[in-house]
Amino acid sequence: ALRALRRGGPESATWSAQTRRLRESLPRDEGAGTGSAPLTDDLAVGLVVALAHPDRVARLRPGGSTYLMVSGTGAVLPPGSALAGLPWLAVAEADRGAGRRDATIRSAAPIDADLAVEAAPAALTEEEQIGWDDGRVVARRTTSLGAIELSSTTIADPPAGLVVAAVREGLDREGLGLMPWTPAAVGLRQRLAFLHAALGAPWPDVSDAALLADLDGWLGPDLARIRGTRDLRRIDVLAALRRLLPWPQAGRLDELAPERLQVPSGSSVRVDYDGEQPVLAVRVQEVFGWRESPRVADGRVALLLHLLSPARRPAAVTADLESFWRSGYPGVRAELRGRYPKHDWPEDPLAATPVRGVRRRSGG
Repeated sequence: ALRALRRGGPESATWSAQTRRLRESLPRDEGAGTGSAPLTDDLAVGLVVALAHPDRVARLRPGGSTYLMVSGTGAVLPPGSALAGLPWLAVAEADRGAGRRDATIRSAAPIDADLAVEAAPAALTEEEQIGWDDGRVVARRTTSLGAIELSSTTIADPPAGLVVAAVREGLDREGLGLMPWTPAAVGLRQRLAFLHAALGAPWPDVSDAALLADLDGWLGPDLARIRGTRDLRRIDVLAALRRLLPWPQAGRLDELAPERLQVPSGSSVRVDYDGEQPVLAVRVQEVFGWRESPRVADGRVALLLHLLSPARRPAAVTADLESFWRSGYPGVRAELRGRYPKHDWPEDPLAATPVRGVRRRSGG
């Protein structure tokens, strides 16, 4: 229609008169149009459509054949369209049927990036986006035209408060495993969890949910220094957990939940608190003479003894050592004495001398 008017069709005179009137109404420095070079007919039509419907300005999605409009709606050209592949369009008419993700473009004209911004200036925004993405803190400064991202640059030194918020988001989403949990830190957490379950307050709840809800309480100083994921991996988790120890009760930690326990043979054996009941795994010969199962948490909880063969394979499990010596040990002795003849298998384990290694039997 535009080209027909320019060629001098029936409506040409009226159109020309209206054009002159509109030009004369503009200040002189605004009468030159949108740039130093005149627009082609196609771009001129595209600009008119974009000014009429700025929310329908659309850009081709990277690596695809569909478009995204300023409004956030997806759009697709019908098969065989001469406009297919053009980077920017001004959509005059589109419809989206029920259940369809993208609208079908019925009428559109090409524009370029500069005209798109000129036609929809109210939709142009610039913002800093700092968040958690794919296991790391991402800090970007983006320029967008509505839903269309025009450009993005990395922020070299993002604000500390926003980085901390992103780290919180990452820990909430991906869990505390993002931090460097050393065996010592895991061990302390398990001991604290046991004491919280056995004795309650003031021993703290160190479940994932509780730690995530109280990041300031145990990560406070470290959290304030974090500027990225690399800093997160440098956190001393053991030191952070120690901030949760209640005082003065913390002085009794090794008494109430000992990390290691000395058994009758003299060995210092680690107590495993990773479970509902703490476990002491020790060879049978090392606890000869021990009449009762040791107890922790002020005597409230008996250790679950995993009594091992000389090859350190489980031979019996008990929390009642006295009962085991009486009713369980004879069966274990009968089964293992032939398999391990160089080890002591006395008939009376309560009167026998505990040993760490191999000692030839003197009888029994």
